[in-house]
Amino acid sequence: MPGSNFIDYVKIYCRSGRGGAGSAHLHRDRFNPKGGPDGGDGGRGGHIYLKGNRQLWTLLHLKYRKHVKAGDGQPGAAALKTGSNGKDLILDVPLGTVAKDAETGEILFEITGHGEKKVLIAGGRGGLGNNHFKTAVRQTPRFAQPGEEAREGWFVLELKLLADVGLVGFPNAGKSTLLSTVSAATPKIADYPFTTLVPSLGIVSYRDDRSFVMADIPGIIENAHQGKGMGLRFLRHIERNALLLFLVPADSKDIRREYHTLLHELEQFNPELLDKQRLLAVSKADMLDEELIREIRADLTGIDHLFISSVTGTGIPQLKDRIWQLLNNTNQ
Repeated sequence: MPGSNFIDYVKIYCRSGRGGAGSAHLHRDRFNPKGGPDGGDGGRGGHIYLKGNRQLWTLLHLKYRKHVKAGDGQPGAAALKTGSNGKDLILDVPLGTVAKDAETGEILFEITGHGEKKVLIAGGRGGLGNNHFKTAVRQTPRFAQPGEEAREGWFVLELKLLADVGLVGFPNAGKSTLLSTVSAATPKIADYPFTTLVPSLGIVSYRDDRSFVMADIPGIIENAHQGKGMGLRFLRHIERNALLLFLVPADSKDIRREYHTLLHELEQFNPELLDKQRLLAVSKADMLDEELIREIRADLTGIDHLFISSVTGTGIPQLKDRIWQLLNNTNQ
């Protein structure tokens, strides 16, 4: 969104370094006026790398850096001296960054680990010096190999947030309120749709100093998979979550239908999302009495669910327990 510091999509032009030319030098000195070829190889052109950095949560630092160029390799020299390699460029990116060819849309690779480094575009190889071309019948070659040309192109970098738990729900389902309750995150909270315009991450403390990461994904609307609302922009963040926590408010007209509508949107966007573990939390449960809870529970038969209230704290400990069990495949 305009003015936001959360940037999850950038398009950049990258040019690697040109390879240095090999040297065609022939050795000459006062004691050896007709020495053989001693031209060194050219240096490699600089690569452009992407490197994972867990301290980054956005691609903001690359938003205005539209052109990225690595250094050229230096030519070889006499006495078989190899030219120096061109200076590599390393672009730090958040974990969960996907690199694509902007022209074809082909996914090149993904960065998911801290310190993980991959070549986005390789530098040209240095040319071979004339020493490589001497033979029994051609002892003084007076030519060398030129360096390879630089490579260039446009690339798209997309961020898919890495989180253990992704919150899924329509606007005003209480996702931001829940995240602020269970973590130190401070997402914007207000009583109108699309309060959350960017994803938020929070670290949820659990027992014995354990923790997990929860992401508040901006609200989905029906037909979000077709790009309506902010659909396509944020649905991709859900692909990275190990567990999907669906939030449907207790005052919904039909909780079961709303849950299945959310499932349908995810399925239309990426059917593989339905293979993820999922849990339904009925939020704003402080509005319900015991009789209504029993009725809703009966209607949600077959769906793993529980009732919570971020305002009163009802069900929050049980929610953490259940999330931990699902993330760790345990019933303890």
